[in-house]
Amino acid sequence: MKSLNANQRKRWLGLLLVIIVCMLGLSSPIQHFAAFPNEIRLFSGQLKQLDYGMPVHAQVTVDSQTLRVNGSTDRSLSINLNKPLSIESSQSGKTTMKLKLFGKIPFKTVRVNVVPDLRVIPGGQTIGVKVKSAGIMVVGHHQVVDAKGTKVSPGEQAKLQLGDLIVRINGKYVNEVHKVAEMAEVAGDTKQPLHLTVKRGSRLFETKLLPVFDSEDRAWRLGLYIRDSAAGVGTLTFYAPDQGVYGALGHVITDMDTQTPIEVGEGQILQSNVTSINKSQNGEPGEKRAQFVKESKVLGNIERNTSFGIFGKMKELPSHSYNDQSVPVAFAEEVKEGPAQLLTVVNGQKVERFNVEIVHVTKQQSPATKGMVIKITDRRLLEQTGGIVQGMSGSPIIQDGKLIGAVTHVFVNDPTSGYGCFIEWMLQDAGVLLKPASLNLKVA
Repeated sequence: MKSLNANQRKRWLGLLLVIIVCMLGLSSPIQHFAAFPNEIRLFSGQLKQLDYGMPVHAQVTVDSQTLRVNGSTDRSLSINLNKPLSIESSQSGKTTMKLKLFGKIPFKTVRVNVVPDLRVIPGGQTIGVKVKSAGIMVVGHHQVVDAKGTKVSPGEQAKLQLGDLIVRINGKYVNEVHKVAEMAEVAGDTKQPLHLTVKRGSRLFETKLLPVFDSEDRAWRLGLYIRDSAAGVGTLTFYAPDQGVYGALGHVITDMDTQTPIEVGEGQILQSNVTSINKSQNGEPGEKRAQFVKESKVLGNIERNTSFGIFGKMKELPSHSYNDQSVPVAFAEEVKEGPAQLLTVVNGQKVERFNVEIVHVTKQQSPATKGMVIKITDRRLLEQTGGIVQGMSGSPIIQDGKLIGAVTHVFVNDPTSGYGCFIEWMLQDAGVLLKPASLNLKVA
């Protein structure tokens, strides 16, 4: 009986400890401590407020006079955590801020990283995109009927796969389909195989391909469908005038047949004019129909094609902007759920502003494309487009006067909603915002 009582006491004691731990985890002091960030990032000159509602006094000590706490440059300052805590710095650099409750109990050490101020001009203009790949893209196989009537594919025999990039033939760099055809004719006539250098993902390998004479077409064939370029329309996201660079699209350009990213050899962006809209419907995303304008007038080049769009040099802001004034940008952790605005074109070249709602924000520790879920709430835009349509990707998203991101994808079964990426990741790929050494952040 005594043993049974002892076991019961142990179980009750264990249950009591679990309840105490749960209560502590749900208590306001523990929650406030967990909410306090380990690291804060801000642009020089930016005023940031932290509001944690803790009814206690604290002593704040900073290791640099460049950081102003509640408007003061004092290295040590007594504050009330029940009121908003403001920090600001006019100089870039790193510093630390230590908080002690009641001036004695160590509470938190916060790393403060101040980066140079950055302002960009939001885009919204529809642009034409022309891309030349850094080689010859393999987009399919086909069978060639040889002199014996046998169907063969030299490309398959050479172990070439869809998505491969042929970068050299017989040691020479190639990125034009017509030159490949010429080299195939010579190889066929001389019975000498072509020596190919092929890129598959990040790996290079060598292979040989002997063209076969097509008895039906009377020409030497590789048994491959190949492509050297792509073209389409998208939306300009931003222009950074101080650096002379731009970012657009918000997602990678892929080959339409293989869905593999196109490795850019060279490319251009041009002015484009929206002629009509094919409205989105559930299960069937719509699209902007557009045509290039003044193809001789190149707006900029294309230097990179990444998961977050295309980037390159641009000498001046394209015409028809919604507002040619620069705006501040937001770090990923500053984006919040709530109302925002979208800049895009639905007719001609006029950039308009439409209301959207940020319905979900993903707390990302590293760059990823699906940073937020947005919903179109503007009745005018819904009437004209049915929601998000193809060609709208890259449309800049503004919240509280800051550029926070760009539209990237539409939900097929609900075209009023879609994904957006954080502008921070696009700015990093554009080379105008340095990648931080640490992204161990919490929402401030």
